[in-house]
Amino acid sequence: MLSQQVNHIPIDVARARKDTPGVKSVLHFNNAGAALMPQPVLDAIVQHLQLEAEIGGYEAADAQRERINKVYQSLGRLLNCPEDCLAIVENATRAWDMAFYSLKFEPGDRILTGMSEYSSNYIAFLQTQKRSGVEIEVIPNDDFGQISLKHLENAIDKRVKLIALTHVPTNGGLVNPAKEVGKLAKQSGVTFLLDACQSVGQMPIDVTEIGCDILSGTGRKFLRGPRGTGFLFVTKNMLARLEPPFLDLHAVKCFARDGYEVHVDGRRFENWETNYSTKIGLGKAVDYALAWGLENIENRVSLLANLLREKLSNIPGISLQDEGEKKCGIVTFNTKKRSAEEIVQRLNKKRINVSVSRVGYSIDMHERNLADLVRASIHYYNDENEIDTFCTAIESIC
Repeated sequence: MLSQQVNHIPIDVARARKDTPGVKSVLHFNNAGAALMPQPVLDAIVQHLQLEAEIGGYEAADAQRERINKVYQSLGRLLNCPEDCLAIVENATRAWDMAFYSLKFEPGDRILTGMSEYSSNYIAFLQTQKRSGVEIEVIPNDDFGQISLKHLENAIDKRVKLIALTHVPTNGGLVNPAKEVGKLAKQSGVTFLLDACQSVGQMPIDVTEIGCDILSGTGRKFLRGPRGTGFLFVTKNMLARLEPPFLDLHAVKCFARDGYEVHVDGRRFENWETNYSTKIGLGKAVDYALAWGLENIENRVSLLANLLREKLSNIPGISLQDEGEKKCGIVTFNTKKRSAEEIVQRLNKKRINVSVSRVGYSIDMHERNLADLVRASIHYYNDENEIDTFCTAIESIC
């Protein structure tokens, strides 16, 4: 098992921007939606597509088999896990669903989750409640707005079968204490499912240190990979217990008229047809992030995000809505003068990219009496001049 490489060298912002063609066209503060791809990732995707066009899709995959297999090695380094514990699928939602719907629940079983859980995940809990009679308990937040470890510990009993947590919520800058949740889960023998869709790529993620049994992630966000790429980590112990909700020939190692046997590794969660060009692009994006060093990326992102929060707080009428003792590169805010949708549209006309974090995206928005929020999510290739330009635009709009 190979761990992440850490260079402990400050990010060379000029080189990062030179590697990023999109910065010439837009001011991109929508990295929690889909980050701008660096040129090496774009090149890797296009090169494989060209190869498919020249020699055929199957033949291109065969010719690049070693490179494709190395994508798992790269992800293993990124997450500090064995490569045979990984699956690469179409997106993070499919990755999360394939794991969650493999779990077996009985009436009276309990699922514990946090106030900031992503709504798509919560919908799966509700569907399982209808089908299996499970009970869902939402753990309240602590004083920082993150999941309360005290309440979580008190809620765990013999009927709890799953703790599911969104590491970095969609609607704010907080980073939930995943490592501490992992300790509680391990002490109690409860399965821990972590949605790391918005944390992988902007900070170091070590599944061994966190102690999660299952982790899902995406390529398009802070990893700066292509859209339509997701991945799943499952511990070897859990792999032996989980059979995916649907299978195909790729997921099984032998098949007969009267039965089948699934693969022992993460391939059981994959299916036959896949986009090999974006899969290779995902691997290149992981290698690119590792070359910078995830600690270096996190330090740069934190610096820029804190600067953005400071400057926004000085604009009259702007209300920052980020929570958490530890904050990340997602900055959310609103104002009574303009709707989030109008602000985003006006910024878009200035070639500034942000997004709307809508009320329905997270279950805690109603509890916090929030309407839609403007979500600005920065990355290490952004710079201080862009923050100044962004805040000047916000001030003129609001």
